[in-house]
Amino acid sequence: MSLDTQQKEELFEKYGSGKNDTGSVHSQVALFTIRIANLTGHLKENRKDFGTQRSLQLMVGRRRKLLDYLKRKDVVSYRKLVKDLKLRR
Repeated sequence: MSLDTQQKEELFEKYGSGKNDTGSVHSQVALFTIRIANLTGHLKENRKDFGTQRSLQLMVGRRRKLLDYLKRKDVVSYRKLVKDLKLRR
């Protein structure tokens, strides 16, 4: 299930600096996290959907790169974001 515009605006307002802040690292990581959760749920029901599996792996890699960038630039906001999104690291 994809997010509608209202849900995305709320997400960007919570993690970014405003509802139109779609490019910040924080808002992108939050969006990737929700999309990853949706794809994970889909793959639990459809185990042989290899296209979605590849998309999920690519998305996790993109999120990891953004988190690594944020960790290099600002460790405090990295830790806060990881704690807010309940990620392992």
